[in-house]
Amino acid sequence: MTFAKRGLILGATALAVAAVTVTGAGIHLSQSKAFFQESPKELIDQVWQLINRNFVDATFNQNDWEAVRTEFLSRDYTNQQEAHVAVREMLERLEDPYTRFMDPEEFRNMQIDTSGELTGVGIQISQDEETREIVVVAPIEDTPAFDAGIRPRDVILAIDGESTADMELNDAVSRIRGTVGSEVSLTIRRGEQELEVPIVRARIEIHPVRYNVQAGPEGQIGYIRLTQFSANAATEMSAAIESLESQGVVGYILDLRSNPGGLLYSSIDIARMWLNEGTIVSTVNRQGVVDEETANSRALTDKPLVVLVDGGSASASEILSGALRDNDRAVLVGTRTFGKGLVQSVRSLGDGSGVAITVAKYLTPNGTDINKAGIEPDISVELTDEQREQLSVQRDAIGTDADPQFAEALRVLGAEIQEARGVNNVTSAPSN
Repeated sequence: MTFAKRGLILGATALAVAAVTVTGAGIHLSQSKAFFQESPKELIDQVWQLINRNFVDATFNQNDWEAVRTEFLSRDYTNQQEAHVAVREMLERLEDPYTRFMDPEEFRNMQIDTSGELTGVGIQISQDEETREIVVVAPIEDTPAFDAGIRPRDVILAIDGESTADMELNDAVSRIRGTVGSEVSLTIRRGEQELEVPIVRARIEIHPVRYNVQAGPEGQIGYIRLTQFSANAATEMSAAIESLESQGVVGYILDLRSNPGGLLYSSIDIARMWLNEGTIVSTVNRQGVVDEETANSRALTDKPLVVLVDGGSASASEILSGALRDNDRAVLVGTRTFGKGLVQSVRSLGDGSGVAITVAKYLTPNGTDINKAGIEPDISVELTDEQREQLSVQRDAIGTDADPQFAEALRVLGAEIQEARGVNNVTSAPSN
C-alpha cells in the first residue's frame, strides 16, 4: 500500500471548524460503497489491513494484531453503525489518539480543502497521549476562538457543560463545531485557573500569510507571519518573499508563533524558499526506512533571518524552524515549541468513512526527535501573563515594538545583519 506523500499531515491535531489541514490527495476506493454497507466485517478488515501494513509501531502497542483481527471478525454486526463502534474499539488498542476513525460526516469535513471557507470557532486541538485531556494546540488568528482569548496549551475540561473526561478527540471536535451564529461554551483550565469561555461560531476564511515592511536598526526588514501550513501557504509565502525582496529589505523575521502545523509538503516547500542546500527533514517509518527531504538550490533569499516560535508552534512549524536552525540559516527566538513529531496519512474507506493512521515520525536535520520534547529556541523570551493578555486583546501590537518577543527578534536580526555585512566586507576586501 502506497500513500501519496502530499496527503500526509503532521501532528495529531483536529481543527474545530468544518475542515482540517488535509486534502483528499491519493485517496482511492478499491471496492464499491454499497458492498461495504452490506458487509460491515469488510470495513473492519479494511481498517485492520491498513493498520497492519502502515502503523508506525510494529508491535501495535504490544498487541497480537492477528489475534485482534480474529476477535473482531468473529463478532456479528447487524449494521454499519455497529461496525464503526467496533473499528473505534479496535483502534483504541493502539493507544494512539492520533490514529483515529472518522464516520462519513466527519470524513467529509476532513476532506474540505483548507483554502476554502470554513465554519466553526477556529481552534486546533489535540489529545494528550497519557492524560487523554483535550488540549489546545493553537487558535487560528482572526477567528472566534482567537478573539475569545483561547491560548495554546489551554485544557478543555467541558464543552457546553459536558465533561471531556474520556471523550474522544473526534467527539470533542464534533461538539465544538456548529452552525454560524450559534454559541458553544468551553470550560478550560489555564494553569491553576478554570475559565468559562463562550464562543460564537462564524464563517472563517484562512489566508495563512501576512507580511509588511518595517524599520529596523540596520535598514528596512521584512516581517512575515505564517499562521498555518495549509494548501495555499507555500504560494502565499513565495509571493510575500518576492514582494519584500523587490522592496529592498535587508533581513527577515518569520513569525511561527501559535502556528499549529498542517501539510507536510507545505513545510518542505517553504523551507526550500529559505535554504539553498542541506537536509530539511527525515521521516522514519516502522521499518526504519528514512525518507530524507533536501533543499533544491532554489532559495528566494539568502538574507539574515530570525524565526519566532512559542508553545503553539507545532508539527510543520517545528519542521521548518528545526531545518532553518540546524542548517545555521536562522536564529530561533521565543519559547519551547509544542513537540509534535508524528506524521499521519488519511485514507478513505469503502462506506464513505475514513481513518487517519500514524505512519512515521520525523527528525530534524541533526537527527533530533522532537516528539513530546519540542525545540528550545536559541534565545528564550518568556511573556508574562499580563503581556500575553495585552497581545491577545491588542492584536495589532503583534509584530511591533509593543511585542516583547518581536522586539528581541528585531534586536537579534540587527546583530545578524551587522555580522553578515562584516563577513561580506572581509570577503570582498582586496589582498595586499
